[in-house]
Amino acid sequence: MSTQLMNTYARLPVTFEKGRGATLQDTDGKTYLDALSGIAVCSLGHAHPAISDAICLQSKKLMHTSNLYQIENQSQLADKLCALSKMERTFFCNSGAEANETALKIAKKYGHQQDISHPVIIVMDNSFHGRTMATLSATGNPKVHDGFSPLVEGFIRVPFDDINAVQALSDNPNIVAILVEPIQGEGGVHIPQKGYLKALREICTQNNWLLMLDEIQTGMGRTGEWFAYQHEAIVPDVLTLAKALGNGMPIGACLTKGVASDVLVPGNHGTTFGGNPLACAAGLAVINVLEANQYIPSVATKGKELLNQFKQSLSLQKQVIDIRGIGYMIGIQLDRPCGELVALALEQGLLINVTRGETIRLLPTFVMSSEQTEELVTKLTQLIQNFLNP
Repeated sequence: MSTQLMNTYARLPVTFEKGRGATLQDTDGKTYLDALSGIAVCSLGHAHPAISDAICLQSKKLMHTSNLYQIENQSQLADKLCALSKMERTFFCNSGAEANETALKIAKKYGHQQDISHPVIIVMDNSFHGRTMATLSATGNPKVHDGFSPLVEGFIRVPFDDINAVQALSDNPNIVAILVEPIQGEGGVHIPQKGYLKALREICTQNNWLLMLDEIQTGMGRTGEWFAYQHEAIVPDVLTLAKALGNGMPIGACLTKGVASDVLVPGNHGTTFGGNPLACAAGLAVINVLEANQYIPSVATKGKELLNQFKQSLSLQKQVIDIRGIGYMIGIQLDRPCGELVALALEQGLLINVTRGETIRLLPTFVMSSEQTEELVTKLTQLIQNFLNP
């Protein structure tokens, strides 16, 4: 690895050269089953022909003009996303952190429009919203904050999945919004009780707050619905997306509805690269493939099957604290730190992730075959058993 790179990642000793579907191949020709999808990015697998073709075709026509001009692909993608989400307007950017920055700026300005001089946003313990200064400050993980104080002000933190804690803040006149992940991914695949999002929606409506949902990891079909909030039949005021929207092409989006749609005006926000013709061509191709192949209903069904397979295969392991998930988003929590499993799995040709120290996080590609699913369950079960019973 080059010594000229900043020391910002604890990289594994492997370099991938190419991929196809649910597999990757390294520079030595070894093949790996990808159960992480580039951290929920490549949901449709690697080198998907329809997406690759769309990117190649667009790159030969036009890649960038800037947002000084109309961009047809951008308009088409905005229309598609709004139709799928029941939102009204879209701002395109390049990443999830930028999408969340947009949401936070909307909330702040929304508060100032109501003559609130110090707008406050409710955020959750154990959350993750990005690594820019504002999104880092909103994130509920002290390790992410370490070394970067003073943090951006204007956040109140409450426990995730605790409606009473949110309700208790209703008399705070400075609160303008709630920012929450429908499922905490980086936090360990924590799924709230049914009705949590619906209750947050009601509280926000009652108090004239914006409900802002960070669906960077859960959006675009990961949970078996286009967006995780659709499991509870609600609609937020602000929705943020990225990751799987481009299947590897960097693109983010912040969608708004109702009063949130009129907050930002020319001069308030912008981006040089966001929503360029190339990125939006990839986004359109992703949606077209998802719709044409009915992948999302399949993720809902196969995700339940995969979850049950792990529950069955690990049922005798008392050191497994919990196995939880929805769609193709699964967490296996052990009673001890298990970060070393990532390297052990790599040796076995399997790509996984460990988050919060003790939770194995699986984010498989939607194109994983039945045989590959069996391989994932067999290999990971054996790895966990060997780790817990040396």
